[in-house]
Amino acid sequence: MRLSQLFTKTLRENPKDEESVNAKLLTRGGFISKVMAGVFEYMPLGLSVLNKINNIIREEINAIGGQEIFMSVFQNHGVWAMTDRWNEASGVMYQFKDNTGKDYGLAFTHEEPITVDASRYITSYKDLPKAVYQICNKFRNEPRAKSGLLRGREFMMKDLYSFHATQEDLDDYYEKVATVYMRILERVDVSAVRTFASGGMFSKYSDEFQVLAEVGEDTIYINEKENRAVNKEVYNDEVLSDLNWNKENLVEKRAIEVGNIFKLGTRFSEKLGLNYTDENGDKKPVIMASYGIGPARLMGTIVELHNDKNGIIWPESVAPFKVHLIVLDGKNKEGDKIYDDLKKSGVEVLYDDREDKSAGEKFADADLIGCPLRIVVSEKTLEKDSVEMKKRNEKDAKLAKISQLLDLLNR
Repeated sequence: MRLSQLFTKTLRENPKDEESVNAKLLTRGGFISKVMAGVFEYMPLGLSVLNKINNIIREEINAIGGQEIFMSVFQNHGVWAMTDRWNEASGVMYQFKDNTGKDYGLAFTHEEPITVDASRYITSYKDLPKAVYQICNKFRNEPRAKSGLLRGREFMMKDLYSFHATQEDLDDYYEKVATVYMRILERVDVSAVRTFASGGMFSKYSDEFQVLAEVGEDTIYINEKENRAVNKEVYNDEVLSDLNWNKENLVEKRAIEVGNIFKLGTRFSEKLGLNYTDENGDKKPVIMASYGIGPARLMGTIVELHNDKNGIIWPESVAPFKVHLIVLDGKNKEGDKIYDDLKKSGVEVLYDDREDKSAGEKFADADLIGCPLRIVVSEKTLEKDSVEMKKRNEKDAKLAKISQLLDLLNR
């Protein structure tokens, strides 16, 4: 991508209506555009990052048997009324009447409709287990929409639903998902703590995946020896006794919740008629679990953790481009050739070919956008048949021969 042709432009000043680091840097870098409080649009650079996060999630969930689907955000009042959650969720669910007076809603989760779908295809123990997931936008009537991508009214969610004949089978898959979640977070260079928490309107308890950060809205108590934690909302003597933990060994921290998983049991299947026939011909309710992770919130969390005074420092696994190529001193012809050669070799390159910007402006934009590697082509470097290479997370630059550039990038 040539920076001269990019749809967006960088900003020198922070947006006045944002306090969080992720909202400031992502807006200034041209990754996102704010519509209203808690609602953002993703520009080309931002969508590139989001797609890479989603692809990592897909790879890991597919590897444990998840099948991707895509469901409607438009929700039927009658289905939600059958589980009693239409009224229970009225505080967070956008609910409205159409021009005929019928009630509808916008999904903030999909347990009800996926259970109805599953009842069409699961009738026997031979149909189990199954797991399906989607990555789509959700809507939540969030009264505290703030902190950029960390808390929104419209937000992207990966929600996975699993269906089982036995509790043992569900427990086994639940732990597989927990392991996969930790691997997803490791791949995007985020360290998380599995945290025992309330299940809210889904189940009595849940497991959250919390990332330590002062900007986080959650307070957790960490058992550092086990790298596990308990959320403040369920922090009591009974829970600590069940976990066999001593208060003296726990450390209080602030954290960002990026994912959560719930054992739903038969709550939804019983109310919505999702049953299977076992080996003896007896009809039983399907046992369910749901698993959520927020790709957009994860994107915001990465920025909160990986930045400096000059801008974002993207991990290579999710960076919009691997290389930020800068041409100086009017050496665009030479820069064009390097750009073309890198693209032909499959290297993702953001090429600053702008002729109306100073070297200082180009370097500032490179630091703000945060690609892992900056390559500079200038009269000085070309005198030595070289380019200047500098990693975004390092201070020092070094020269590299143009003839060796591809080998160095592919190491």
